[in-house]
Amino acid sequence: MKRRELLKNGSLALGGLFLTPFTAKANIFKEEFDGKKAKNIIFMVSDGMSIGTLQMADMYSRRKLGRPSHWLSLYEQNLVQRGLMDMASASSVVTDSAAASSSWGGGHRVTNGSLNIGVNGEEYLPILQKFKKAGKKIGLVTTVPVTHATPAGFSVYSKSRNSQEEIASVYSGLGFEVIMGGGNKYFDAAQRKDKKDMYTVFRNKGYSVARNKAEMNAAPANKPLLATFDEDALPYSTDHLSSSFMKNNIPTLAEMTSKAIGQLKDDKNGFVMQVEAGKVDWAAHGNDISGLIYDQLAFDDAVKVAVDFAKKDGNTLVVITTDHGNANPGLIYGKKVDENFDRIQKFSQTNEWILQGISSGDSTAKIKERISQANAGIMISDDQAKEIQSYYAKAQMEDGVYNPRHLPFKLLSQIQQEYTSVGWISMDHSADYSEVAMFGPGSEKMKSFMKNTDMHTFLLKVAEVENKF
Repeated sequence: MKRRELLKNGSLALGGLFLTPFTAKANIFKEEFDGKKAKNIIFMVSDGMSIGTLQMADMYSRRKLGRPSHWLSLYEQNLVQRGLMDMASASSVVTDSAAASSSWGGGHRVTNGSLNIGVNGEEYLPILQKFKKAGKKIGLVTTVPVTHATPAGFSVYSKSRNSQEEIASVYSGLGFEVIMGGGNKYFDAAQRKDKKDMYTVFRNKGYSVARNKAEMNAAPANKPLLATFDEDALPYSTDHLSSSFMKNNIPTLAEMTSKAIGQLKDDKNGFVMQVEAGKVDWAAHGNDISGLIYDQLAFDDAVKVAVDFAKKDGNTLVVITTDHGNANPGLIYGKKVDENFDRIQKFSQTNEWILQGISSGDSTAKIKERISQANAGIMISDDQAKEIQSYYAKAQMEDGVYNPRHLPFKLLSQIQQEYTSVGWISMDHSADYSEVAMFGPGSEKMKSFMKNTDMHTFLLKVAEVENKF
């Protein structure tokens, strides 16, 4: 075979076997990591990601950007170990995020709604506190409130995931080096029930406090950092991309991940960080296809940041997973399925933006125009617009916005299905086994199928931290 043909085919024949360059590279990575300790761990969670969400985001990336998603690219290049995880809670085969994160954080299955509190009231010390006691720096990064279920499940114990003001107070005593995401209202004295100014508490403990992207970027690496960029959760990525104000003031998940790594990476004992794309779950609850795909892709960008760092560092284990399925979206067969799916590339706003911008007095023409503006010229019928409008007579306002449970999210997704070919089985969590991938030292020890609570022991073991706390 001529050298030119060899290079063109991209393969090398050895004793009848064919090794692609990707396979060779993957083997080098795996050999390099074999037997090494995971000095650093970056644990990444796309909250509420069904397999259909992962697949559609990858398909979108291939068709729109001309490349696979970063997550699936790791599979294609054989750079990661891959498996499935049983995420059942102590109270149900369908978990919520609090019990799911607690199974990893505390190493025990707990009832839905609780954080590291056993069925008989036991308090399980969360894994980030164990790593902190072992001398590692700790980080939390999320697109929802930093006090929300997933980061809290790695960090604290509480009878209720809804005790977010209390969780903010507990955080102040943990000494974590990075806490970054949404949730200003749980730290702001004017909005807390006890009127306690948690920002002052953190500043008095030596923290930098950031409320926007510029302040985040300016935060010094030699001080711990608390950053909250919105009152509750951060905006959906779709809406973020369409707003200059949001782009200038609110960082993406990838930008937060990069900043957090910069804050943590130089410690001699290493670091452990959880990164969560929390609004993937929220979009699935709302059957919001634009919110779902763009936030999954934002998570995918953060995956690239983490893996790129891990490749250079050589001592970092990256875990990429989800805590449960949600709504199980997927493409439905039909003559226009390709055309319909590609239409989503032109969606400029989420369904949340559409529905929160409608009021009870709006005409059908105005409703139709708003949907057309957000959804690439889709023109719904007058009857469909009237059905949407009918919800607003009973919708209630809370903190200046409508309670989303009173708005026609399901109806709008059903209307959109004709134009997107995306179907949903529900608006809630499902009992799917969770996809899990690992890159870096310790990944070779991963089992192809595991129970959620096994993850707790696994992370401590690969980091060579004794489970004695």
